[in-house]
Amino acid sequence: MYEYKFVEIELKQGFLKSEAKENYRKVIQDHAKEGWRWVQIFAPGTGVYGSATKFELIFEREIFGV
Repeated sequence: MYEYKFVEIELKQGFLKSEAKENYRKVIQDHAKEGWRWVQIFAPGTGVYGSATKFELIFEREIFGV
């Protein structure tokens, strides 16, 4: 059995591009040190013209003894 964790990263909206407010690579590395495995990145279209204003990093780790 696995447990899942969802970490939201907000995006700064610029005129022509968006940038993450946090270093997502560091977030993934920090979670890996705690036993989490990065599974997927999800960017829901919630901004102007369907562009993403945030994305979610999805992590999983096995639950032992269940």
